[in-house]
Amino acid sequence: MSNRFKPKYNIKKGDQVVVIAGEDKDTKKPRLVKQVLLEEGKVLVEGVNIVTRHTKPSATNTKGGLVKKEAPIHISNVMLWDAKAKAPAKVKRERVEGKVERISKKSGEKI
Repeated sequence: MSNRFKPKYNIKKGDQVVVIAGEDKDTKKPRLVKQVLLEEGKVLVEGVNIVTRHTKPSATNTKGGLVKKEAPIHISNVMLWDAKAKAPAKVKRERVEGKVERISKKSGEKI
């Protein structure tokens, strides 16, 4: 992405989200966002998109072998979880006392 226009996403590290598309789709089970990759437009979600990597033995991993880890998924495939409504919800931004707050459109609660 170009440096001129930085993308703005409603999802941040530590948010609860549900996966709405892909192999791990589950709109009832909220999961934790570990990392947001702004330049790529992807998020790393706990327990989603598990990939297997073949690794050589090293100082940290003396045995080597197969290592399972999470891979990033596109940010459009996740949706913020509204704890009050217990459902995924769209988000709007409102400026309150000079700060921007994320507000759920479903319940009206601050996220």
